[in-house]
Amino acid sequence: MPIVIALLVAAIVIFLLFKLWNAGPSGPQSGVVGSTDRELAFLSNGQLFLREAGREPAVLDSPFVKEQMDRRERASQKQGWKEGTAFNIAAGGGRRGFESQDTPINVTSAAYEPSGSLLYALKDGTVGGVFRREAQTGRELRLLLKPALHISDLAVSPEGKRVAAASHYKGGKANIVVFDEEGNGMREVTGGDTEDSAPAWIPGVAHRLLFQSSGFARNEQGYIVAQGPASIQTLDMESNSVAPIVDDPAFDHLRPRVSRDGHLYYIRRPYELPSYSPKNILLDTLLFPFRLLRAVFHYLNFFSMMYTRKPLTSANGPKVEADWKNILVQGKRIDAEKALREARPVHGVPSLVPADWQLVRRSPQGEERVLATSVASYDIAPDGTVVYTNGRGVFAIEAGGATKHALTAAVVNDVMVAG
Repeated sequence: MPIVIALLVAAIVIFLLFKLWNAGPSGPQSGVVGSTDRELAFLSNGQLFLREAGREPAVLDSPFVKEQMDRRERASQKQGWKEGTAFNIAAGGGRRGFESQDTPINVTSAAYEPSGSLLYALKDGTVGGVFRREAQTGRELRLLLKPALHISDLAVSPEGKRVAAASHYKGGKANIVVFDEEGNGMREVTGGDTEDSAPAWIPGVAHRLLFQSSGFARNEQGYIVAQGPASIQTLDMESNSVAPIVDDPAFDHLRPRVSRDGHLYYIRRPYELPSYSPKNILLDTLLFPFRLLRAVFHYLNFFSMMYTRKPLTSANGPKVEADWKNILVQGKRIDAEKALREARPVHGVPSLVPADWQLVRRSPQGEERVLATSVASYDIAPDGTVVYTNGRGVFAIEAGGATKHALTAAVVNDVMVAG
């Protein structure tokens, strides 16, 4: 008996140590002693954090976001009379949400300009825009604001006069767009039934862009049933011609970048073909009666709320917060809890993406070298320093090849480095 108790205690201790090892910090914080102290920006679940040299990371203070939230709050107060009435009943039987937090205002992309100013794109359920935070004054300038505008993957040209980005549309399509540094003259430079994203300017070549592209497979009704592997394409805007640069059906090739010395960088990960296995068919068959009963319940609950103002259940349908098991990284849904348990840590920081997400550097002669593994996103500074994230930590590969820890956060979806 004492042996059993001792083994049980040992197992509990090992379990607690394992949980502490994988838990990590709960939010953004500065790096450890000896870490790099560069000016950085990173996206974390729709928020933009700035880490200026020598300071702690802080959420971007956007006057536009504050203005929108105040407007929503005023609208919510005007709609307050609907609380407790049939006008506040949604089709599913729950309550409609008129409060300002219903639709978040998310930062979808950011990029530093050569001047040190920071461009960023915002969107909510109705409008989207591109803004600039001036380096010297910290003032926010509005460059673009349009209904249903969804901009991502901002890329500033080396001279700072033009901006390329991905413009997303309903149905999953995305095209590359180009506009000037003041937000004027936006035009599409790619098209087709594809998702074109992550544009990158080629230093010294004013009329050419790199971007990642993947095509769609649709059924007879026009719905997307699969998406092909992402390849790296080059676009000549003078001749309007597109040609593949890196294309392998076994891999996705993401976020191309060209350094000043002419090397091509990109993330390479195994391509996963969506499949509908017999296991899925069996599961859907077993769950069909329960899903049908749930639909009938919500139908009856709706009429109960309409005529008696009382639900069939005492639950009021609380808001669903962001699912820690469902984080989007480079177009992939990531189970963060599972990843932190299974993925290999990078310099002691648990990874949200697997080790086969590799950062590759290709020379002009075609020689490839893997610089880092478990890479979710990266950026290249003008001096050649490569800053990357494994989804939780941010690291810098200095010119001499040494890797330093910059910071750790709960989630890092994207990272940007200042010049």
